Amino acid sequence: MSDALELRNDDGGFELLAASLRSSSGDLSSFVEVLADKLEQALPGRVAVDRRPVKRFSKEKRVARIEVALGDNRYIAVAPGGGVLETRCAKAVRGVVLKTEALPLDGWLQALGHELAAEADASEQSRLALQQLLEG
Repeated sequence: MSDALELRNDDGGFELLAASLRSSSGDLSSFVEVLADKLEQALPGRVAVDRRPVKRFSKEKRVARIEVALGDNRYIAVAPGGGVLETRCAKAVRGVVLKTEALPLDGWLQALGHELAAEADASEQSRLALQQLLEG
């Protein structure tokens, strides 16, 4: 069994990846950029990333919002600036959001990781996406 599959089966692989991303990046802005890139690559079509100019008329853009759609759940991270990241999980039924819960970053990453692992168990495409995310 490959290392990525072992990480997936112990249900801690995504959390380990997220922890390593946080520790390797000195600031929240870098962490958000790397996380957005990795999620976009691993889950194309299921991740929406909104990037906004740093300054007016600037070509440089930073991640302002990440939204990951997994089943009925939407994992949303909003970076309003100033070193703050707001994370929440929304429950949607037939496209209508019924409940939104604010979560601390660690809780958000853990919930996202568990949902990815559960989907990976049920779907070959999700399993391959999770493997790609863990292997970098």
